[in-house]
Amino acid sequence: DLFHATVAGRAAPELVDEAWVSETFIPTVQQRGAAIIEARGLSSAASAANAATEHMRDWALGSQDAIVSMGIYSDGSYNIEPGLIYSFPCRCTAGDWAIVQGLEINEFSRARMTTTEQELIEERDAVAHLLP
Repeated sequence: DLFHATVAGRAAPELVDEAWVSETFIPTVQQRGAAIIEARGLSSAASAANAATEHMRDWALGSQDAIVSMGIYSDGSYNIEPGLIYSFPCRCTAGDWAIVQGLEINEFSRARMTTTEQELIEERDAVAHLLP
């Protein structure tokens, strides 16, 4: 959630406005894989590999009390359907992680979270027949 992010110690919402987030940032992030392929002529797999490495580092070594995004099974936190693998705000300590509860979610973020949740449900349901 961009509204809980910081940049050089400053709250991200102080640095950008909601229109920029909607019209520039989100579409850029959504198309980043295609943009990497177009610019480099190569797969964006290195970007995914880097994200996976950082995920494992935080999980194994801890996030030093920082809140990090972790793709984990939903337990229903933040009203996300239980059982989905979803990115939650977490703190990691020595191989354990815990979802950070109680962050305020504004309407803008809630709408995008719900859209992502629905996309994940559709993807899960589309392949459900392939699983035991």
